Amino acid sequence: MSLFSKILAKLGIGHHEAPVTTPPRAPSKPTTATVAPPPPQAVTQVDVVATLEKLAAANPQKLNWRTSIVDLLKLLDIDSSFSARKEMATELGCPPELMGDSAKMNIWLHKAVLARIAGHGGNVPRDLLNG
Repeated sequence: MSLFSKILAKLGIGHHEAPVTTPPRAPSKPTTATVAPPPPQAVTQVDVVATLEKLAAANPQKLNWRTSIVDLLKLLDIDSSFSARKEMATELGCPPELMGDSAKMNIWLHKAVLARIAGHGGNVPRDLLNG
């Protein structure tokens, strides 16, 4: 599981699997009827701020998840080491010129993670995305 996938899972955002169904039996006589696909399921948006604030309130550390990728990862109980952050930055497509400067990489990574969370159904306020 990728590091970003772990973030989505911790926030309750993920791929909802379709219910398992038994394939229809072949009819004894040919018919022209077709089986309609199941209707699409509505995607439930997760209130990311409420979820993270709830986690922050229960955490004994004062973590600034709104601006720090390290604190965001710590709050979600995900490896926040430099090597883990570098791996995730590579996974998310961080520009090579930022990878050599950990501060610039961290800023880029925090913004990229929040934007990708929003892109996967997380309700992230605009001020955090443009931050």
